[in-house]
Amino acid sequence: MPVFYHRLSGPGRPVSPLIGCLPLFIGALLLCLLPMFLFDTARFALQRLGLAPASAGLAIFGIVLGSLINLPVWHLRKDELQPQRTFGPVSMSYETRYQRVQSETLISVNLGGCVIPVLIALQQMGRLGAIHSAALLCAAIVSLISIVVCWRVARPVEGVGILIPGFIPPLVSVLATWAVLLPLGASPDQRAATAFLAGVAGPIIGADLLHLRDLTRTPVAMMSIGGAGTFDGIVLSGILAALLA
Repeated sequence: MPVFYHRLSGPGRPVSPLIGCLPLFIGALLLCLLPMFLFDTARFALQRLGLAPASAGLAIFGIVLGSLINLPVWHLRKDELQPQRTFGPVSMSYETRYQRVQSETLISVNLGGCVIPVLIALQQMGRLGAIHSAALLCAAIVSLISIVVCWRVARPVEGVGILIPGFIPPLVSVLATWAVLLPLGASPDQRAATAFLAGVAGPIIGADLLHLRDLTRTPVAMMSIGGAGTFDGIVLSGILAALLA
């Protein structure tokens, strides 16, 4: 059976064409393994929060599938003044009137990106309360730091909503957890639960709820808290914070 070769440069250097396909094969293999790696990483982070392996896996599937479901909770109606100009015979505007136009913004919560993380956060509050009341107080202090930072950093974006850099909530949650709990000798489980609470509370309360008033001045059709459009990153923030704490 004949074997075909091509030369890279110079005589006497036959190279198989299969070598050129090797990077493509490795890239495709890594692309296929990436979802499994992310799934195992997220499941390990949730297991650090005290969830059983089966429960952690179900929670991840719920987050992924629930990200497709937005639950409407509020219709925000806004009155805006828009200019109405009257043009003369030579197309020059000689009069400007303002007409009040009513617009509406639908605010919803994402099942996978908001509801499920909040339920897990409530479960972590119960765990911390069972450890000691001081553990719950420390978690409240760390969460307050995360909320204030997220509130200061989040900005309204026209046509999109309230945005915040995705790396800030988990980074602030982890640093605040270390600063508050490491001097107290807290256990890794307590640090993970505290960081998850702060990672969820920061984006939801600081970036979202405390900026709801800005929505009256930001034209956007729909806000999804925890969805992939306006208020995203809650799940990523909580999981990364629990993983790194």
